[in-house]
Parts: sequence; structure tokens; C-alpha cells
Amino acid sequence: MSVYLVALILLSYLALIRLFFCRLDRHLVTSLKHVTKVSEDGEVRAVVVTAHPDDECMFFAPTLIRLVELKASVHLLCLSEGNYYNQGALRRQELINSCEVLGIPASRVTIINHKKLPDDPKAEWSISLVSSEIMKHVRAHSFNVVLTFDGRGVSGHANHIAIHKAVRHLASTGQLPSDCSLLSLVTVGLLRKYISILELPFSWLLPSSLCCIVGSKGYRRAKAAMLCHRTQLLWFRHLYITFSRYMFVNTFQTIPQGPKNLKIY
Repeated sequence: MSVYLVALILLSYLALIRLFFCRLDRHLVTSLKHVTKVSEDGEVRAVVVTAHPDDECMFFAPTLIRLVELKASVHLLCLSEGNYYNQGALRRQELINSCEVLGIPASRVTIINHKKLPDDPKAEWSISLVSSEIMKHVRAHSFNVVLTFDGRGVSGHANHIAIHKAVRHLASTGQLPSDCSLLSLVTVGLLRKYISILELPFSWLLPSSLCCIVGSKGYRRAKAAMLCHRTQLLWFRHLYITFSRYMFVNTFQTIPQGPKNLKIY
């Protein structure tokens, strides 16, 4: 009897996930227009700012895939070439290949190679330098959406967190155009992070500014993009590809713009 009850609960939960998937898919366009302040006939020009090659598919794949599907102009700005193990040139090409799988041409991928922005979890990136690099890119391409990490950086990596601080600095000092929306990728707890698609109802029920999800087809693209990063495919990365909710769903919160006291280093 208990086996049938467990099976019934599981099937009901899967049906609920399917319902949420359909509703979120229809709701995405409306939410995107709302948070980006773009008119009905306006173009979404988005840049995803990451720290290392493989961040784009490990953490932002659902967003990149959905934005490309919606015919948005999508760019990637990666602030290092991932040279921690002296594999920078190889990882640069892996990033280009990954972005191609995700639908972003090489002409829309910018990789920064600055000696003061090393791929190193122990390195303290200059917030003013990161802010400057982001600002130059936004001005050059007139982006109206900037997406990046939140204050916990999803994985807690110091380079991820530095990017968030830099974007907050730009927001607080009013350097960005008034029509440019800033969104941070929500970091979730360990349990939610590794229950894969089963996490979807939580993403729907908890408040967020934007939610991007992909189905099985999108997941296969995200996985294919991750497999482009052959230098990073250690055994635990395969577990991540299988179980991480970030392969299926991204939720974002708006970074408010306005004067605040923020210490800059």
C-alpha cells in the first residue's frame, strides 16, 4: 500500500512540475519585458557577465538558451580566460565552442585577459577595475540588460562575488543608463541546488524578478555546452551536469539602482 502511495505522490509531483513548466514558459516573455523596461516592439540587448570559461553553461545556460530562442541580442563578457592551471588558451577556445552550442556566435563573446583579474579564488579582484570593464562593454554595445551573479556567487567563488559587487557599484553610482536593467542570479541552498528538475515548483512559488527554464531539449543543449569544456570534466562535474538545478532553471532578482554607500577597493 505504501508503495502505491509513494508512486501516487511522485506522479502528482511530476504532474505539478509539468504544470509549472507550461505556465513559466508562457510567463517568461511578459516578465522579461517588465523587468527590462523594453517596449513591446523593442529589442532586448543582453549581456551575461561571468568570471571564467564554463560559468556560462554551469550557471547561466537556461537563461542564454531562452533569450536566444526569444530572438534577443545576447552577448557574453567573461572577465578571465581561466588560466589557473596554465590552460588559458585552451579554455578560451572551449568557451567559444560552448557559446556556439548555446546559440551565441564568437563575435558576441568577449574574453578579458588582464593580469589584475586572474582566475584565482584567493585573488581579490579590484571592484573599480571590474566596474570599468563592464561599463566599457555596456557603453560599446548599448545593452539594456545586464545579468550576473548575486552576492553569494552561486558557488561562493570570490571572483563571482567581485563581479556582483562591481555591478552593485555601477548601480549605486548611477553610471549605467537609466534604461539598463540589472539582474543577479539567485544562489539557492545545497538541497535545492542538487535536486535537478524537481526544484522547479520552488522556483515558481518563491518570489523572483525573472525565471528562465528549459525542458529536455534545452537541457541537452546545456549538457552539450558543458561537454565542450573538456579540461574541466572531472568526475564531480558529471554529477553536477546530472543533478544541478542550474542546468534547468535560473531565477533572478533585480539589482536596484540608486545612490548608496558602497566601499570601493
